[in-house]
Amino acid sequence: MSAKPLESTTLIGLYDEDFLAWCEETGRLLRARRFAQVDVENLIEEVEAMAGSQRRELESRLTVLLLHLLKWERQPGKRKLGWENTIVAQRRELRRLFQQSPSLRPALAKAIIAVYSDAVEDATRESRLPVSAFPPECPYTPEQIMDRNFLPAART
Repeated sequence: MSAKPLESTTLIGLYDEDFLAWCEETGRLLRARRFAQVDVENLIEEVEAMAGSQRRELESRLTVLLLHLLKWERQPGKRKLGWENTIVAQRRELRRLFQQSPSLRPALAKAIIAVYSDAVEDATRESRLPVSAFPPECPYTPEQIMDRNFLPAART
């Protein structure tokens, strides 16, 4: 038994009431090429939000990766397998993100600049080292950050 199609005005209200149902109905309408019945304004908003979500994922994963690279470099006596596992996992997920959305790759250098201070803030809090223990600008190139084999040399 299939769901009963919704009226266009009902679809607009559904966006606020039941997002999943709105998505499913919007998909059904698009597949049926019934474009006049699509809630275009909310669809535009959601498509734009998806692009922002990809950028936020890039920045979030990069912040975590930089945090662990900084801790690895600045706290060699406290290195843990978990730090290395996090570095490996974040690089893997960033590679997958770039495969899924290749247009994000050129944004990597700019994202590094944008999130580096957040990574330093987190590293300062977690390590209890002063901010001055960390370089004011990211010491790693985008290539190093993404290199599966790169781990920074110890600096204290």
